[in-house]
Amino acid sequence: MDELLTALADPARWRLVSLLAERPRPVGVLAELAGARQPQTTKHLQALERAGLVVSQRSGQRRIYALRSEPLRELAAALGRLADTADRAGGPRETYDRYGLSLRTERLAADEPGWADGRSFGFHRSLAGSPELVWRHLTEAALLAHWWTPDDLRVSELVFEARPGGRIVQEYRDAEDAGGSDVVAGRAEGVVDEVRPGERLAYRLRPLLPGGGAAFTAHLDLDLRPTPAGTDLDVRFRIADSTVDSADFVAGVEIGFGQSLDRLAAILAADPHDTGTSTHEAESRSTT
Repeated sequence: MDELLTALADPARWRLVSLLAERPRPVGVLAELAGARQPQTTKHLQALERAGLVVSQRSGQRRIYALRSEPLRELAAALGRLADTADRAGGPRETYDRYGLSLRTERLAADEPGWADGRSFGFHRSLAGSPELVWRHLTEAALLAHWWTPDDLRVSELVFEARPGGRIVQEYRDAEDAGGSDVVAGRAEGVVDEVRPGERLAYRLRPLLPGGGAAFTAHLDLDLRPTPAGTDLDVRFRIADSTVDSADFVAGVEIGFGQSLDRLAAILAADPHDTGTSTHEAESRSTT
């Protein structure tokens, strides 16, 4: 495939392929139609033949070249599969486009400090597992690390002290950035306000700007209710202290936090029972 793409990337060879798609032609005619010298045309045709795109046969004093359609059909099918992967419904590209639309809207709105204050987002998930198990996934750093990021990201540092006044640190990187070669995708610091195990959790989280200042303060209230099938989780995400530079963060709240909760739901659906992780593990760190 690489040799095929290399052969087609040259404009002169692409012109020859176009001419041969119409009908087989001899070298001299191809050179004339392509506006090139015959030795150069011969070299291009030889490269196309090595790539499997053309075949040739001698007829008297002439060498006639013909196009092979099979490699082009295989290439077209491969390109089609790539396009289908990129355009699949609900895929990463769709999320990228949704975020782009939100980003433009929020940047236009961010005209002065406090522009997003009072903005709130509501999330609801019906989760498998008891309120006690869901609580552990909400408060134990070792379990939080598995779901508390949007898609395509991974937790690179996490501290969650599940007590009033407890410290929160959340840092994440691209999921494929195993060696820390890319910049940190996001970092936030916060404090726990209210802890009622199995019932209610409240905390403040401040996403940090590249320079280290806070983009805004997020007030999160999480309420758990037992149901016959497991647990209903309701989350209220409210913004305060918003800066002009916080637009890029605000634009991603609904998409990003929604994806995080979807990951939590998937984890609990796969194993709605106690995994045996220590309930006393309140702080954990993982660094790249």
